[in-house]
Amino acid sequence: MEKQLLGDKETYPDTNILQKTLKGSFGSYNLLMNTITSDEHGLNPEWRYYNDGKAWLCKVVYKKKTVFWMSVWDGFFKTAFYFTEKDYPGIYDLDIADHIKKAFAESKPVGKLIPLIIDVSEEDQVNEVLKITAYKMRIK
Repeated sequence: MEKQLLGDKETYPDTNILQKTLKGSFGSYNLLMNTITSDEHGLNPEWRYYNDGKAWLCKVVYKKKTVFWMSVWDGFFKTAFYFTEKDYPGIYDLDIADHIKKAFAESKPVGKLIPLIIDVSEEDQVNEVLKITAYKMRIK
């Protein structure tokens, strides 16, 4: 069963904590963070503790726009993108794995937004996240 981690409000998820928590998937996390915070992407990860979910979440933003959310689980991390009905068809035009498109097609809306969630444990999955990130940054 999947278990969300980082539930201690007093323990900020710094690099050491994340390395211990993510274990084998820390390389994927590190690759993603180094890429999105580079000058090419210019994204800013903001870690914050949320009382409603009783866990630390990372909101990745570009200027004031939320691009995606990230949460840490036992052995992997999740990225969660949210799209409006107007923008979600563009996902099917992206060069990403069919299983991601299929999961997106089957996801239930959260209010007016449609979630696209990817569990990342391997470095090759980071490429998929980056393609969706680039799409999210292009849309208004």
